[in-house]
Order: sequence, then structure tokens, then C-alpha cells
Amino acid sequence: MVLVQTAATAMLLLIAFITDIRTQLIPNRLTASFFALAFVYHFAVSGFEGLLAAAAGAAAGFAPLLLLHLAKGIGAGDVKLFGAIGAWTGAWIVLQLMLYSILYAGAIGICLLIAVRPLRKKVAAEIGSFAAPASGWRRSQWLRWAESGKKFPFMLAVAPAAVTVWSMIH
Repeated sequence: MVLVQTAATAMLLLIAFITDIRTQLIPNRLTASFFALAFVYHFAVSGFEGLLAAAAGAAAGFAPLLLLHLAKGIGAGDVKLFGAIGAWTGAWIVLQLMLYSILYAGAIGICLLIAVRPLRKKVAAEIGSFAAPASGWRRSQWLRWAESGKKFPFMLAVAPAAVTVWSMIH
């Protein structure tokens, strides 16, 4: 049972990561299909109790991030993604994922602030060596993107958060 939930969540995160990095969008059809599959799966395995657990997990993932979205902190796709993740994993795991994602996002934000300041040349080697291998970008691409004023894809923080949470529970 846990293997199916972990595999589904990992697949959802991988597809969301790829689309968010490429387009800075997480498609509704992705989140909606995984959301629906989670409810079907939990109902098939545990009946109405499974549906209630999936609904509680979805609400735990969706509601707090909806507030962040309304404050223009994250995109709507991220909100729906966390709702779908919560439907698969349950409230406790999605809340842990949310906490670590926000912490990683803060660390990335600090790195971006440093990168666009005059000290950037001194720090560029460090940021480039940290960010470039993870994303396949060269350092100059990373700095151009940071200086453009674009928001960074939240999945850059969610991916390491997912690895952190997964390593803690397994």
C-alpha cells in the first residue's frame, strides 16, 4: 500500500518538476488526474475511511498554500499540487513537505538576493556550483535568470524537500 502511494507521489513530483522548470506552470490536468486517482485508490483500499483520509490530506496540502497564493507568494499550480500530494500521502506527510519546501525556498531566496547584488562576482562561483549542477544550467544562465526578476519555480524547493521528508520517514 505504501509503495503505491510513494510511487504515485514520486511520479507526480517528477512530472511537476519537469513542467515547472520548463514553463513555470504545473498543468491542471496533471494535478486533477493525480488527485482523482488518489481518491479512487484510497476508496478501493480502505473504503469510506480511505476517502476521508484522502480528503483530510488534500485539505492539509491545499488550504495553507491557498493563503500563500492569495498573498501572491506562489502560483495556483503549486497549491493544487500540494492538494494532490496530500490526497496521496496524508496530512502529516504533506505538512512536513510544505514546511521543508518553504525552508528550502527561503534558502534559495537568500542565494538569489546575494546573486543579484554587487557581491555577486565573489559569490557567483558558490551559487553557480550549487545551483548549476542541480538544474543542468551554466552559472551565467543562473545569474541571468536571477537578475531577470522572475520568480523561481517552487519545484526547485519542493524537490529537495521531498527527498528530505522521504529520507526521514524511510
